[in-house]
Amino acid sequence: MKKILIANRGEIAVRVIRACRDMGLQSVAVYSQCDRAALHVRMADEAYPVGPNPPRDSYLRIDRIIEAARRAGADAVHPGYGFLAENENFAAACRDANLTFIGPSAEAIALMGSKTAARQVTIKAGVPVVPGTEEPIGDDVPETEVRTIAERIGYPLMLKAVAGGGGKGMRTVADPADLSGALRAARSEAGSAFGDSAVYLERRILAPRHIEVQLLADHHGTVLPFVERECSIQRRHQKVVEESPSLAVSADLRARLTSAAAAVARAAGYTNAGTIEFLLDTDGSFYFLEMNTRLQVEHPITEQVTGVDLVQWQIRIARGDRLTLDAAALLAPRGHAVECRIYAEDPDAGFMPSPGLVRGLRVPQGPGIRDDSGLYEGAEVPIYYDPMISKLVAWGDDRAAALARMKRALAEYEVRGIRTTIPFFRWILEDEDFRAGRFDTTFVDRKLGARNGQPLAAPDDEHAVLAAVAVAVRQFTSAAVPVATGATVPSRWQQAARESALR
Repeated sequence: MKKILIANRGEIAVRVIRACRDMGLQSVAVYSQCDRAALHVRMADEAYPVGPNPPRDSYLRIDRIIEAARRAGADAVHPGYGFLAENENFAAACRDANLTFIGPSAEAIALMGSKTAARQVTIKAGVPVVPGTEEPIGDDVPETEVRTIAERIGYPLMLKAVAGGGGKGMRTVADPADLSGALRAARSEAGSAFGDSAVYLERRILAPRHIEVQLLADHHGTVLPFVERECSIQRRHQKVVEESPSLAVSADLRARLTSAAAAVARAAGYTNAGTIEFLLDTDGSFYFLEMNTRLQVEHPITEQVTGVDLVQWQIRIARGDRLTLDAAALLAPRGHAVECRIYAEDPDAGFMPSPGLVRGLRVPQGPGIRDDSGLYEGAEVPIYYDPMISKLVAWGDDRAAALARMKRALAEYEVRGIRTTIPFFRWILEDEDFRAGRFDTTFVDRKLGARNGQPLAAPDDEHAVLAAVAVAVRQFTSAAVPVATGATVPSRWQQAARESALR
């Protein structure tokens, strides 16, 4: 393996390019029209266009990505996460084109990508699952039958898309009267997002924690689970803050969780990097939720507490290397790590996307800080893709130290020209319940609801200037402030307007 094409964009493409460079491998980027000047394109050894801006015309075009790999003379493909990362047809197309797919087999992706099939594998492995349906519920299943199934499972329950993830095609139903609308919405969203409108039903575990186990599996029969990640801080079923290890997991529980995760991977015949996700109930019992057949967004926190480069090991496993890591060491975390997923969204406008030009950028640095990003000053954040722009990670000897460093890093982080969720994370880190570890998957939505729309962000200098420009311009030539020497200096608003004009 000498040259790897990264079938992705943004920060994950940059992350894989850096791993390639560390290993002495060449990297190939692909890009849509609006990404032609993106950081991953600038950093790669080669770059090839794959189409217009919409994902369906570029990053989701299997034929164009395979053709780019052929033109570049690449011998392997890394899918990153999102886009085609969990598409069994893409993995199969790479195999058919004699390209090494850096991930699991097409068959394993198909098996564990189906939430219902994955549940069946898990049950056979002897791992508990949340009570629910074991077969997909397609559009051909009448609502009356769905109601009968729902009554058997019991309310409250969850409607979930059989394909995909990320909270899409998911609805909570607490009252039987709401089932019809939720069913239509879940099917419609699933069909739009994944091309498959089938759903399944699952009892909702009230106030659970979301715990996941990273694992690596080679082609020689070795499966190694890692120390758990705590992923309960979510907004609308989407993770926003992750940490490792979890305050809620004892040494005994860790042993049971990681053993269960490894059992599921073995039962699925899984290879490469993957993650088993669990729901942890308040009584300490846990249930299999799903498997992500790819690298996770939150993989850096596992790397920080174990010292293992997961992307490099993905590449090594794909080329046939044996896992030589110390299994016991992977379950003994070194310190504590926290990650904040920073999005180009306005938290005070319902988290609406905030695309645009990055006019200024100050990235936090210092001990224990890592920023995985695809940004640079002058970069354009497009509207066509997921708005995550950075993964800010803080490591410390313990949780208190990690949170203190994260607080410092968030204070240092400055992105001008677009709105970001940085103020949202500053607010979370100040919350007493979060700092004490008293949270579950409902934490963020409950806390935001209690604010009743109160702004999360104090007006920053840039937006204060813009808001005041109309007044300031009127004063620009008249309202000067006298000083003791008889000279004059601009008023505060004059100075603000001038600074704004110079930006």
